[in-house]
Amino acid sequence: MVDIARPDLPLARRRRRLIVGGIGLAVLVVVSAAVSKLQPAAPVVERGAVWIDTVKRGPMARDVRGTGSLVPEDLRWIPAGVDGRVERIVLRPGASVTPETVVVELSNPELQQAVRDAELQLQSVEAQLANRRVELERDVLATESAMGALEAEARDARQGADAEAALQAEGLTSALALRTKRSKADSLDQRVTLERRRFEMQRGSLATQLAIPEADVDRQRATLEQKRVQVAGLHVRAGVSGVLQQVLVELGARVSPGANLVRVVDPTRLKAELKVAETQAKDLQVGLRASIDTRNGVIAGRVSRIDPAATGGTVTVDVSLDGGLPKGARPDLTVDGTIEIDRLADVVSVGRPANGEEGGTVQIFRLDATGHAVRVPVTLGRMSVNAVEIRAGLKPGDEVILSDMSTWSTVDRVRIK
Repeated sequence: MVDIARPDLPLARRRRRLIVGGIGLAVLVVVSAAVSKLQPAAPVVERGAVWIDTVKRGPMARDVRGTGSLVPEDLRWIPAGVDGRVERIVLRPGASVTPETVVVELSNPELQQAVRDAELQLQSVEAQLANRRVELERDVLATESAMGALEAEARDARQGADAEAALQAEGLTSALALRTKRSKADSLDQRVTLERRRFEMQRGSLATQLAIPEADVDRQRATLEQKRVQVAGLHVRAGVSGVLQQVLVELGARVSPGANLVRVVDPTRLKAELKVAETQAKDLQVGLRASIDTRNGVIAGRVSRIDPAATGGTVTVDVSLDGGLPKGARPDLTVDGTIEIDRLADVVSVGRPANGEEGGTVQIFRLDATGHAVRVPVTLGRMSVNAVEIRAGLKPGDEVILSDMSTWSTVDRVRIK
């Protein structure tokens, strides 16, 4: 067999390889371009793991919420009136008391001795007053007696002068004797006048002369009364009707005047003291309606006081309670309060998202018909505790995820399963 030479065969093979390589390269370019246009697979989010709400149109109540406790409207701290040592604690917290109920008994031997000393001192100054009154009255009587004797002598002298005048008219006595007797009678009349004035002045000055010893008696009596009040203060009384809430001392403790010993409250008159975030308190006003949840019932009330200053990022708000207290309501019970600011008649609203501020724009995932949730910008309006007004970005009927989606902050869409 003779081989026939084919000089064109290598060239054909090379051409075929080039065509196949070009086709493969073109296919590779087309596939790469198609793959580059594909979106990455959306992460899967369990529906039960997120909070989904529907945007709606209609009325929306604006309210704020705060936590706090029930506090008595009528609270009384009973301080120690005197220095003393706690001798006996008569009652413990929880006992019902009246104004005269003794709660704590103190002892102070020095004070009790001071009362006895004050009693003796009062007796002494009273005796001095009585003795001085007797002395003054005796002096007045002596003056009165001397004045009476002088008046009798003056009458006798006047009668003698009148008799002498009758004798002188008949020529039986001299004019000199008549002048002598008349001069004596006139002198005695003047002495009687002066003595009578002295007597009146002496009798009128009795009250003035007794004023000083009487003032001593009054001062000592007041001192004794003060000591007795202090001794009575050794029996610390409740002062008001209510329930004994706290006793701040122990047996044998030494207490100083003014130190608080017991706390008494009226458990039937309570109010709620709420702590509201200062960012939510700007629209609060006295008189707004509120509801207080005691976890055993809800009580209606109204805002009665708003603290003018914020402390620790919160504002203290007092709510007076209108309804009857539910069972178990007592001072210091932890409560939740909701205060209604106003009602918006016709707005687009949705549940309050996990983040965002009033008037701000947030990114919210909105569900679509394909089972995915797409991130969209939403402008928020006025806020409430559980709802927020939508100003732009959503429409009624849209379903949105309100939970915190910061875990998926790098993606713009998720698949809801």
